[in-house]
Amino acid sequence: LQDAHGAMRAVDTPISEQAIIGLGIGAAVTGLRPVVDLMFMDFALVSMDQIANQAAKLKYMFGGKAKLPMTITTAGGAGLSAAAQHSQSLEAMLCHVPGLKVVMPSTPHDIKGLLVASVRDDNPTIFVQNKRLFGMSGPVPEELYEIPLGQANIVREGADVTVVAYSRMLHESMAAAERLAGEGIDCEVIDLRTVLPLDTETVAASARKTNRVVIVHEAVRFAGLGAEIAAEIQESCFD
Repeated sequence: LQDAHGAMRAVDTPISEQAIIGLGIGAAVTGLRPVVDLMFMDFALVSMDQIANQAAKLKYMFGGKAKLPMTITTAGGAGLSAAAQHSQSLEAMLCHVPGLKVVMPSTPHDIKGLLVASVRDDNPTIFVQNKRLFGMSGPVPEELYEIPLGQANIVREGADVTVVAYSRMLHESMAAAERLAGEGIDCEVIDLRTVLPLDTETVAASARKTNRVVIVHEAVRFAGLGAEIAAEIQESCFD
């Protein structure tokens, strides 16, 4: 990257997550659109002050007059025997911070479209790829294209039960849906793509159609995103 674009555009940083995020914040405030990388999602905890108290809060502290178009790319999820400090799924923690957007794509096509949308967005965005998906291949157009942030995708239409998933769990859900189809159970599978903002409208519409919902995610169950999605369905669809 440095050979192609120069050391001023592709910066090889010290291994200091606070410094990496701080550099990105400074670059974004001065009008650039930096993409900064944390090798593992777990390392966001090292830089949480910069992410939560600086990047996410800046536009509020300046009365909405400041923009912070920074994209933080990272890798999450388990399954590679990478031990406890390199295998966490911390999206629920990040979603609790007002001012951030959290994107969790599941396919090569969506990774490109959502990444372009994240870079063009004027807010700090956490772009989380699942480590188990790095070896996946699939069709990706050469031209630039955007997939809007906050817009879920109905990957498989069905009538009997709604399955809500994101990231690697989409593929687990699709495999289960195909197996259940052989047993006469018709699953509708939704890929959230962006978990903050959450496309509650698409999820709720599917829940009203099927009257049954299964929520699948890789993270800790207690206080995980599944609980929030269930609460959103309860609030939108009942009474």
